[in-house]
Amino acid sequence: MTYVVTEACIKCKYTDCVEVCPVDCFYEGENMLVIHPDECIDCGVCEPECPADAIKPDTDSDAAEKWLELNREYAEIWPNLTRQIDAPADADAWKDVPDKFAKHFSATPGKGD
Repeated sequence: MTYVVTEACIKCKYTDCVEVCPVDCFYEGENMLVIHPDECIDCGVCEPECPADAIKPDTDSDAAEKWLELNREYAEIWPNLTRQIDAPADADAWKDVPDKFAKHFSATPGKGD
């Protein structure tokens, strides 16, 4: 098992999870984060820290395989993020918006650290 970041992170990109990760396995896109599944040690400390409830075990649903592959793909090309940064100013407004992937996902890398 590993943990994955799901579509709830899109346009929210809270980084409370990054702050508690003991192995620095988060990678930053322009408008969301991903977890590198080969680096995650399955400790689960990140899951309860996410205000958007965007972090799930890869066994959590039928859609988990999609998110596992997306996390793996983008963790390979996005920069590593090892410290907490400010969330976007409108993150709270996006937190409970459903179905964000099709219209709002960006493959553009973030800045990392």
